[in-house]
Amino acid sequence: MKKAFVQLHIAVFLAGFTAILGKLIGLNEALLVWYRLLITVLTLGLILFFRKQLQRLSLKDALKIGGVGLVVALHWVTFYGSIKYANVSVALVCLSGTGFFTAFFEPLIFKRKINIREVLLGMLAIAGIYIIFDFYPQFKVGVIFGIVSAVGSSLFPIFNKKLLVRFNPATLTLYELGGGFLFLCLFVPFYLMQFPAAYYLPTTSDWLWLLVLAWLCTVLCFDLQLNALKKISPFTANLTYNLEPVYGIILAFIFFHENKSFTGHFYIGVGLILLAVILQMGGLWYTSRRIVAQ
Repeated sequence: MKKAFVQLHIAVFLAGFTAILGKLIGLNEALLVWYRLLITVLTLGLILFFRKQLQRLSLKDALKIGGVGLVVALHWVTFYGSIKYANVSVALVCLSGTGFFTAFFEPLIFKRKINIREVLLGMLAIAGIYIIFDFYPQFKVGVIFGIVSAVGSSLFPIFNKKLLVRFNPATLTLYELGGGFLFLCLFVPFYLMQFPAAYYLPTTSDWLWLLVLAWLCTVLCFDLQLNALKKISPFTANLTYNLEPVYGIILAFIFFHENKSFTGHFYIGVGLILLAVILQMGGLWYTSRRIVAQ
């Protein structure tokens, strides 16, 4: 059990480190994600092939899973866009708005009643984002990118809930990321017309960080999470992943000294978001205890 917790926390730390890599890689956000997906899909495909775990799916299933990959690709592009047009801390703060959108989209898609508590907690996080948006107008474009990224982040796990009933996680990940890559092959040229890139081929340092991003923060992170879930419940894993923005912001303060750019209003906004996360975690913990007691 202890090993599983260590694996899970390493996976969460690696997930938080992706934001740092987004700052270190100088490529335009769309090209960054295109190269990340290219390396990841090739690597994961080869791993599954040599492990003899590579599964063939029907065209209908492949298109359905690939459609979810489209959401993932757009989420990543807008997340890294938020980093490029604002900074790491702002991007991660905006990502905390995921809970607000989930509170609406999940009941809508699964046709269940909206949970008012989840909506209120989500609105608390949105209030924190608004404070940052209002007092830092220079981050306006980055905040808009970040909010769109939060929408994608909320939709991805909702769609995956249905797919995980029929497909194993490794196959699902490969086909989703493969679908996202094919979508970006068509989407990137049009995106670059609106958001031109300074250059198109990665530099030597870009290649180094892209390999770290693809191999450590995507493939290894995915493998560690799956191994941890063999011993740890999904509930515990979801609570632990709430630490991802916290790790990312701390790393941004250490690597890029972003804390020097902010006044008290930023920390008020972050405080509201953290309060929403803590209350959500407490609510989930209390609910799980009641279920166990019954």
